[in-house]
Amino acid sequence: MVKVNFISEGITSIINKGETILEAARKAGVIIESPCNGMGICGKCKVKVIGLDKASIVTRKGRHHLSLEETQAGYVLACQAQVYEDIKVVTKNTAFQNKTLKILSDGKSFSYDIKSNITKRFDGEGTKVFAGGYLIGEEIGDTTSQLYGLSIDIGTTTLVTALIDLLNGNEIASVSALNPQSLQAQDVLTRIKFASNPKGLKIMYDGITDELNRMIETVSKEAKINPHHIYEAVYSGNTTMIHLACNVDPEALGKYPYTPQIFGGNDIPADMLNISPFALIYLPPIISSYVGPDITSGILSSQLYKEKGITLFLDIGTNGEIVIANQGKLSATSTAAGPAFEGMNIAYGMRAAKGALEYFKIEDDGEIKTRTIGDARTIGICGSGLLDIVGELVKAQVIGANGKFIPPEAGKYSENLKRQMAIRNGKFCFEVAPDVYLTPKDIRQVQLAKGAIRAGIEMLLLSLNVKAGEVSLVEIAGSFGFHLREESLLNIGLLPKEFKGKISFVGNTSKTGGEAFLLNTDFRDFMKDLVKKIDVVDLADQKNFDRVFIKELSF
Repeated sequence: MVKVNFISEGITSIINKGETILEAARKAGVIIESPCNGMGICGKCKVKVIGLDKASIVTRKGRHHLSLEETQAGYVLACQAQVYEDIKVVTKNTAFQNKTLKILSDGKSFSYDIKSNITKRFDGEGTKVFAGGYLIGEEIGDTTSQLYGLSIDIGTTTLVTALIDLLNGNEIASVSALNPQSLQAQDVLTRIKFASNPKGLKIMYDGITDELNRMIETVSKEAKINPHHIYEAVYSGNTTMIHLACNVDPEALGKYPYTPQIFGGNDIPADMLNISPFALIYLPPIISSYVGPDITSGILSSQLYKEKGITLFLDIGTNGEIVIANQGKLSATSTAAGPAFEGMNIAYGMRAAKGALEYFKIEDDGEIKTRTIGDARTIGICGSGLLDIVGELVKAQVIGANGKFIPPEAGKYSENLKRQMAIRNGKFCFEVAPDVYLTPKDIRQVQLAKGAIRAGIEMLLLSLNVKAGEVSLVEIAGSFGFHLREESLLNIGLLPKEFKGKISFVGNTSKTGGEAFLLNTDFRDFMKDLVKKIDVVDLADQKNFDRVFIKELSF
């Protein structure tokens, strides 16, 4: 046995010889982000070993390589560093960054009558609580004025919990947080792999349950209510997130024919949440394995099925979910964009927290204007900033259509931009801010993510025999999408140029759609029927998808 002393946290973990620093951290409850789930790909689990002795550490080779300077300074990847002697470790403290995450909780909605699933009746002695007209519990005294529910958006990266008064439909408190599952595995596929055994599933389930209960405590205190008077929660999230939040093995979602174990459109007991002992969780109907209840809620919130003409609804994240409404008839698909848009797999990438560059613009005179979250010193690049940077550099012809930097001597861009070019590890990079760079690998990650989403759009349009110019409205949903600029999306070609002037950013429709499910039960049966009529297009079965994807890698 050997000891790993995490100096920053004041915690010592005892592990078997040959286990990694990351395994030691997880055993001790020390947070080290590993979005790639220990594959050695993302480089986000970098830690410093004090007094590094070659005999104490054996480093496996991952696909992410540290620089010579970092290695000489004692840095290793926690997921690749096997421990053979007692060591001391300094971790990168991301707790403050995660507390300052910029998470959107508002989204497009519509007017509807209140017809809550939960009702109460005082009989002179006590209060009876009903769900759908059926008695689910009784309370002492008259509690008819205390009737609350939760709309919970379970994103791959973030969580939003809104406390709703079921009597008047008002949102009385809301809180957001990082989804703790993202610390172990960033995207859906790595999370499925992580949770496809009892131990991994327990870590995922316990992590999200603890965080949701913390959020429930926060909104209850803010609203000054007793959480035992919360009787229903609606879970909106992608299909994998719903499985993990319900403690259901997601393994089948990662293997053909990708069959979910949960189909939604039903209630389950909410005994894992610290709310009423007879509370329920409503799961909106699932469209497919990779088009989940968050999109069902989005369709409801944006009223897609009522749109005249052709409307494209797009949720951009680690997955890109796309829905087209053609005269009210819906078709949907999903494409794996990967974690680049969340700032992961990017050399200086980070989540949308304080110090993250979120806006980048090159003026006509070559002057660069930037903005960071919290107006703080730039310490990294979040997803919206990343697309801005790449989009502006493509427009300025610093990055070519093939995704490669155009050398300063061969380029036609301004002297100001030329001064930002640097050589790092023998390759051209662009200095975004002091000690913050955009690298060729970063551009490649953007290409892959952009290519996946654009190919999904093109294939869905093709399946309906619809041209891009015929689309009359484009709605971009999600917290990430809300912070994007139309110009950047068009500059890199993530969206067709025909969409210019037609784009609307509709925000967190997963949460607002969840509120509609919570407040009016008529939508539950209606959407359950509607989901059955949605034509799900499996891109893997589409002829020439690979060819279209490769074509759409170009800027």
